[in-house]
Amino acid sequence: MAVPSQETPAVRIATPAGRWILLTTVLGSSMAMLDSTVVNVALPRIGRDLDASLAALQWTVNAYMLTLAGLILLGGSLGDRFGRRKVFVLGVVWFASASLLCGLAPNAGVLIAARALQGIGGALLTPGSLALIQASFHPDDRAKAVGLWSGFGGIGGAVGPFLGGWLVDGPGWRWVFLLNIPLALVCVPVALRHVPESDGSTVVPGRDQEAAGGRPHRGFDVLGASLGALALALVTYALIEARSGSPVVWVTAVVGVAAGVGFVHVERSRPDPMMPPDIFASRQFTAVNLVTLCVYAAFGGFFFLTALQLQVVAGYSPLQAGTALLPTTALMLLFSARSGELAQRIGPRIPLTVGPLLCAVAMLMMLRVGRDAVYVSDVLPALLVMGAGMVTLVAPLTATVLASVDTGRAGLASGINNAAARVGGLLAVAALPVLVGMGPEAYRSADAFDSAFRRAMPLCAGVLVVGAMLAFATVRRPAPDCRRPQCRTHGCVTTPPLEPQRAARPGRLPT
Repeated sequence: MAVPSQETPAVRIATPAGRWILLTTVLGSSMAMLDSTVVNVALPRIGRDLDASLAALQWTVNAYMLTLAGLILLGGSLGDRFGRRKVFVLGVVWFASASLLCGLAPNAGVLIAARALQGIGGALLTPGSLALIQASFHPDDRAKAVGLWSGFGGIGGAVGPFLGGWLVDGPGWRWVFLLNIPLALVCVPVALRHVPESDGSTVVPGRDQEAAGGRPHRGFDVLGASLGALALALVTYALIEARSGSPVVWVTAVVGVAAGVGFVHVERSRPDPMMPPDIFASRQFTAVNLVTLCVYAAFGGFFFLTALQLQVVAGYSPLQAGTALLPTTALMLLFSARSGELAQRIGPRIPLTVGPLLCAVAMLMMLRVGRDAVYVSDVLPALLVMGAGMVTLVAPLTATVLASVDTGRAGLASGINNAAARVGGLLAVAALPVLVGMGPEAYRSADAFDSAFRRAMPLCAGVLVVGAMLAFATVRRPAPDCRRPQCRTHGCVTTPPLEPQRAARPGRLPT
């Protein structure tokens, strides 16, 4: 057996090679980041042009989140096995090809299938971009490189709704997807020419070896990933179609739950699972992921319905609706790093309790947004409070996740937390319209949609209150020597930031 190379990556951030690596990884991850935020703004126009029902619009959002959430942990493992640059480039090409199919889709069915393919590409390129940075840069520059990657990616996520609205109002909604083609045409040649390859034969401390005993990763869990994605797909279908009450829905729900049970069994029995069950031995890690599920379920439902409410009921154009959402992400970009520093001083319990409560207040304030809503007096105050709440909670949430497990498992813990957030948003977009009585054509009627929106916002606020109560009851101050997040600047409203693996610190054990 060949002995793995222990050679330390030597690329410095100030060199041309370092700048090329940052450029290609930011471009690649920004493609996935943009598509997670821009599509909501385009939904009314997509529905009208393709004569789609509300269920089809739900699937337009959820097909992407489903495959991305189900496969994102597997994507990192594939890079470790076959080469991080190779899998990253494959992800970019896959994502761009699926985007082309989205842009050319003749009907809602093709668009939904293409969105699911987009999610697979996103699951390959998103962890791959971060892994390339971790594997390529000199250890002294690694944290700064990750911070820059996170910051520039946050800007991409922040401008997404504005850019999406401008494209929908201008050349049309199909360009929301076709925009990814020129990005990929720049990204792929740069990656092939300027980014060094790294794979399982090059040991990156903390990524290719587990903290406990330094056991190298030898495989990837295709069966576990497939069962997890199948469970999510079937449960999502059952929730979206629940209004029909047909026997098929009930059978689908039962089979989906059975697939979830099978996923748990496989993860417990495999020697090298995608989601090791023992990581949940940390009570705080488990609790914080439940908080994440609650918080991002509420966010997913809120941003899905708000983009529609502003256009269907308030009469905003797509550009106006996208611009209206900018204050929330702008606040996150400006103050997320300072929020993390505050939580480091006072502990995460108060921010993780106060943040969701502020967001709950913002959602109740959105009840003022109806016909002919005035932006400055009706919409902006709620979005500013929403942004303040998200600033308060997102950085402490990530820090608490990282502090809850051994340092060598930081990347795995962050990946699980990121997937939990996506699952929360996925389930909310699937279930919320059913819970508030939205019919298949509700988005075509201002009165019907407004009535359902007013029932939905208190429900989302209630889920946030549950998350706040859970945080207050379970979150404790982390150990003083725990590692802090490297992704300090964040602008995405749909998920917490991903964090790279780092070398384990002796004596640091799971709590």
